Amino acid sequence: MEIYLVRHTTPDIEKGICYGQSDIGLADSFLSEITEVHNKIPIDKISKIYCSPLQRCKLLAETFNKPITFDNDLKELNFGNWELKAWDAIDKSEITPWMEDFVHVKVPKGESYVTLQKRMLDFYHSLDHTSEEKIIIVTHAGPIRALLAYIRNVDLKDSFSIKVDYGEVIQFNSHMIYPNKNVSIKN
Repeated sequence: MEIYLVRHTTPDIEKGICYGQSDIGLADSFLSEITEVHNKIPIDKISKIYCSPLQRCKLLAETFNKPITFDNDLKELNFGNWELKAWDAIDKSEITPWMEDFVHVKVPKGESYVTLQKRMLDFYHSLDHTSEEKIIIVTHAGPIRALLAYIRNVDLKDSFSIKVDYGEVIQFNSHMIYPNKNVSIKN
């Protein structure tokens, strides 16, 4: 299976705001950004798209004009009580424990990063990696980093060293790495 892992384009939100699973729209640069994304994918050879149901992913996925399966496992981290708050406005007593161990500490009324990785891997393992089809997965930076950390054998605590820009496309052949995780990935 050839996978094109795609991060949504630039969201319409101020910098410094925590927005995990909040369903926000996209910036005015959307049309120019989707052209760049489309140029990196052989769209005519794609058989299906898997997508986070959040509109910043959904709007991009719809531009490919292919069948879309929406999957909640592809959503960004649930930041619970912190959703749509400025990062610097979050109570220090709540954010400090999380900052010290964001992998395992659950956000109040949200989830931990290890929980996000588990649901992303549940999705990934549900795919037919022996298939020759080409698919697109439109999701968010958190799930992409969590999956790439697994594939590249990177500790989750170090996964933020994996840069994932808005509109980035990362292509790999999963049958070459499943279950053997050593792989060269193009991005």
